[in-house]
Amino acid sequence: MSTFFLVVGLCTNAQIQDTVKVTPQDSAVLYSIELKEIVVGNDRMEEERRKLLILKRRVYKTYPYAKVTADKLVQMNATMAKLKTKKEKKKYFKIVEKYLTDEFEPRLKKLSRKDGQILVKLIYRQTGETTFDLIKDYKSGWKAFWSNNTAKLFDIDIKEDYNPYDELEDFQIESILVTAFRQGHLSRQEPAKPIDLKDLANSWREKLAVSRKARENKQGEN
Repeated sequence: MSTFFLVVGLCTNAQIQDTVKVTPQDSAVLYSIELKEIVVGNDRMEEERRKLLILKRRVYKTYPYAKVTADKLVQMNATMAKLKTKKEKKKYFKIVEKYLTDEFEPRLKKLSRKDGQILVKLIYRQTGETTFDLIKDYKSGWKAFWSNNTAKLFDIDIKEDYNPYDELEDFQIESILVTAFRQGHLSRQEPAKPIDLKDLANSWREKLAVSRKARENKQGEN
């Protein structure tokens, strides 16, 4: 249910353009898992570094909202389980609904399109469900349908999941989070679906090695 209001905030005003200013403390982006294999040449290295820096800032900006979403879902489910009547549940639902709207909607309206998409991915990481399915669970399939189509107007797909094993951006997000947790920059919250970091790192090393080999073979043919 909290996710419904996250999406409302994203969909109502997600047109802010992305900007980035590099500060001295951002002169390097550190990750628990090295990504040097994907960098070729100084120009490519600088471009990749800049992209990762922007992604890092998006993760830092949106992760707290995703964490609160997961926390509130757990809290709400526990409370709802104790309530006996539909009337009691409906009353409680409206109280939480008003709190989340007043607390988060003004802030979420300031997110850019890409911030919104990163938030959708992080919500999946923290809850184990897509934003679309969470809305469907707590509202209705019809509401989820319209929320999804409204979000798409701003290039936000609320059916998107989080798959760091197959998607490079998701792998980078997980690396950013692991480092932020270890450095105490973000409050740790484990993903709803456990991630074996060693297995994840090995998986990407193998993918990148295959990709590098393919490039070398192609260059040899030319």
